[in-house]
This record gives sequence, C-alpha cells and structure tokens, in this order.
Amino acid sequence: MQEQIVQDLWKVAQGKWESGVLPSKDSLARARASLPTTLSATGTSLEAVQRHILDDIVPAFNGGSISPNYYGFITGGATPAALFADNVVSAYDQNVQVHLTNHSIVTDVEFSALGLLADLMRLDRSMWHNGTFTTGATASNILGLACGREYVLRKAAERKGVQVDSVGEFGLFEVLHALGLSGVQVLSTLPHSSLVKAAGILGIGRANVHNVCCADNPLHFDIEQLEKELARADKVSIVAVSSGEVNTGRFATTKEQLLQIRQLCDKYGAWVHADGAFGVFGRILDDSPEFATVKKGSEGLELVDSITGDGHKLLNVPYDCGFFFCRHPELAASVFQNANAAYLAAGSSDGPAIPSPLNIGIENSRRFRALPVYASLLSYGKHGYRDMLQRQIRLARGINEWIFDHPQYKALPEASSKSELLDQTFMSVLFRAKDDNLNRELSKKINDTSRMFVSGTSWDGAPATRIAISNWRVDVERDLELVTGVLAEVAQL
Repeated sequence: MQEQIVQDLWKVAQGKWESGVLPSKDSLARARASLPTTLSATGTSLEAVQRHILDDIVPAFNGGSISPNYYGFITGGATPAALFADNVVSAYDQNVQVHLTNHSIVTDVEFSALGLLADLMRLDRSMWHNGTFTTGATASNILGLACGREYVLRKAAERKGVQVDSVGEFGLFEVLHALGLSGVQVLSTLPHSSLVKAAGILGIGRANVHNVCCADNPLHFDIEQLEKELARADKVSIVAVSSGEVNTGRFATTKEQLLQIRQLCDKYGAWVHADGAFGVFGRILDDSPEFATVKKGSEGLELVDSITGDGHKLLNVPYDCGFFFCRHPELAASVFQNANAAYLAAGSSDGPAIPSPLNIGIENSRRFRALPVYASLLSYGKHGYRDMLQRQIRLARGINEWIFDHPQYKALPEASSKSELLDQTFMSVLFRAKDDNLNRELSKKINDTSRMFVSGTSWDGAPATRIAISNWRVDVERDLELVTGVLAEVAQL
C-alpha cells in the first residue's frame, strides 16, 4: 500500500498522471456516496482509510494541478521539486512561528527563500528582503492594505502635527477620530475581488474601493482624477495597482506611469500597493522583442511600497502559498505584533536579523510553505522559470491567433489587428462566441468535452470565456492542437 502511494505521487511529480481534467459524474457520485454520515465509535484501520481515500475520494478530484489542460482559476501546478519538498513538510510538520536559532532551521530557510524570490523578481534585496509567506494573494492583499493603512494615517498625523498611535494598538475608529478624518479609501482600476475583500476585512470598507480609470481604458489610471482623490482633506488613500488584470492578464501601468503615481503619492502621503498575483512574474522575462510589452507592463514595481504575489500560480508550488514584499520593514510589526506572550519572543541570533513570522503576518501557527518555494527555485533557477513562462505565453498567443482568425469567435478585448492582440497577450486568453446562444453556453460546452477546463466570466456586460495558462507542464505544440481542436468542435455544436 505505502509503495503504491509513493509510486502514484512520483507519477504526479513527473507529469505522467493520466487522470482526466474533471472527474466523471460516476466518480463524483461514488465519492459522495462513500462519505460517512456519522463518526464511528471505534474507527477503522489505516489501510482501510488509505483504500477509501485512494479508491473513492481521489478519483473525484479535478486535475487542477496535475493536468496541463486545466485552464481555470490560474491554478498553476506543483513542480517535481516543490512536490517533493511539500511531502517533506507534511512528514516533519514544522510550525513556522518564532525565529529561535537553536530550535529549528525553518525560519532561516524561509528568509532565504524570500531572498531568492526577490532575486527572481529582480527586486533589490537591500530594499525588498522584507516580507513573509501567506496562504495566497488574498492574505497578501490584507497585509498590503493593513501596512498601507498604518502608513497613510501616520503621514496624515505628521501633516497635521498630531501625535497618534498605531491602528494596530488603538483601532481604526480612534485614530481616524483623533485626526479628524472620515476614512481610508483604496484607489484602483479593475481591482481583483480579493483586494476588495481585504478592504472589507480591514474596516476600510468595500464601498471605499474606487475605480479611477480612464474613460477609454478601464485598466489605466486617470492621473487627473487620481490626484483629485489623493488631495481630499477628509480621507487618506492607498493606491492599488493591478499588475495583471484577472480576465485579460494585462497591466495597469508602465514604469513611466508608475513614476507619475509614485510622485503623486509622495506628495499627498499615500501608499502604493501592487496586486501582482501573477503579473509580477512578467519581471522574470528577458529583454527580447517577443515579450517586450509584457516586460514593460511589469516594470516599475520596485517603485511601489508593497507587492502581493501568488506562489500557487506561476511559481508552480502547491496550495496554499502566497508571498508579500514590503519596502518598509518596521510597519508590519506595528499591525501584526503578537502581544502579551513573552514565551513567543525570538531568541538572539548571530546571523541576519530575521523577524519571527508570527509578528509580521496574520497567523501565529502555520505550515512550512516556504520549503516548496525554496526547493523549486533551487531546481529551476532564473532561466528555468523564464523558459516556463515563455512557453505559457507562446501557447496563449497561439490560441489567441487561432481565435482571431476563426469566423465564429471573437478575441477580447477587441484589437484593431492581430499583431496588436498578440503583442498584448500575456498568459490569459479572453474570448466569446459571436453567436449569442452559443456564447451563453460556451464555457459549459467546452468543459463538457472533459478534455480541458476553462472559466466563465463577464466582459463589457456580456458572458465571456477565459483560458488561463499557468502550469509548468505546458507543451506549446501539443496543447495548442488540443485546445484549438476542442474549440473547433464546440463551434460546430
């Protein structure tokens, strides 16, 4: 039994698993029927539990991580090195919480992994080797807005000549009241839902996340409108940049535009946060003309104050994994400091100043999720990850080129020429069927083939379909043939 489990895991790691993209209806029905309706008094044997999970439960899983043709939710995958490390994490069950040099190496490894990740993203370690690993972009966006909230209220206090204490210590209402402010607002363009969720959690309020976009491009900032909002006397502001919009994969800014935003935020004491869940990975590309537009869209992120990223997307490490970088190392502790627990204090260290993770993030106890990141970065290096992303982009562009030429499909956002469309394509493909009846059912019809999985979404008030390419197993020629074959077949239904 144990031997079979190891063999199956190894097949997954090597990309040789032959499971489908989605489970069959029979597999789902059998799995649901196998679930107990009550907890037994005596339990059962380990072997019986293993058989139940392998025979009943596993066949009802989707292929989100193990299939190269699962294109929903930007799921990514798990590289062989990351999967190996993740199993080590489970076996040794290290709790990454306090930096105690004689207790465990885990905080040192996590700190090293964060530095390696900064290297991959071309972020200067002297400024950016600060941050932590999280469960994903949602938690990382909470960290970014929480640090931003602390920062902008401190700046407001400096301008007013008022002494105020940390929001983390005294609460948002008290600090706003002391400063004579009505609230904090987040200014963005087409923000991801997780950013809006973070605003709700932090007491900023979902209704205080505002689009300040250009009339002719909902992703680009209207600089004049942005400055008008930043200059408000009754509110303080966090500017959130969408570095990779969820439907199109496109970028809200270039380096030149980010420099403008940075200058305005410095003028008015605002914080700049980049939601780079997958867009930040554009920074690993080289300077070749083929990827110049994507590279340009991800440039300038070093000018912001904080950056969110998702490891379980383009980094291709297992769920759950996000990361958070911040240029202001002291701010996170003001918000997330674990109070009144002397036994959780960090010990002295002769090495680098490594903060205890529980004092700079949400959780007091958490999984050693940095080890798969560490292992995969060592395994692939800069060039390995660059090659992976280039294959993903080339597949997306091949699909978009086919869609642009097909009489029954329309590529989105609409472009004046094929070359313009392809130049703007990152790793997401957004499209719809020209026939309204087909378009309403398009995502379902594609997924019903069981050969690939896509996400249904909305664009310009009408249904659309998104293909998000993020798995390390991408083979451009093989996958392009499969995807276009499915789309051609669906167009004839």
